[in-house]
Amino acid sequence: MTLYIDGDAFPNRLKPVLLRAIDRLAVPTYVIANKRIDIGPSKHITYIVVGAGADEADHRIVAMTDEGDLVITADIPLADRVITKNAHAINHRGEPFTTENIKDILSMRNLMQSFRDCGAPTKGPAPLSQKDVSQFANRVNRLLEKQKINR
Repeated sequence: MTLYIDGDAFPNRLKPVLLRAIDRLAVPTYVIANKRIDIGPSKHITYIVVGAGADEADHRIVAMTDEGDLVITADIPLADRVITKNAHAINHRGEPFTTENIKDILSMRNLMQSFRDCGAPTKGPAPLSQKDVSQFANRVNRLLEKQKINR
């Protein structure tokens, strides 16, 4: 399993948690973004800065992702694209995107976007709580450990 991190808007609170898991399990990892996003020093992490453009990082992640890989992103359309490649995807709260839930999540995202486009005020996501950080750590560790056992 290779780990791909959508570096755009990756929360700072998750960086040390993720870095520990990457190093402990020696997971090949790519951090891909439009600008340099530093998770921390690790021989297992490769940083890729793509050109400017709204979806350039997403396109690169999709192109590189293979079946069974893990993508960490808050970008729902990106999650949808990698799931179609039989990869795993989770958000910053450790919630999985799956073939069973992605279309509903994508529909809700599009509905909320149409409200915003009409000028309706909408709330963004709540700030990450310590519970969210713990849930993220647990989910990442479970997915990476499971893959390590299956090697």
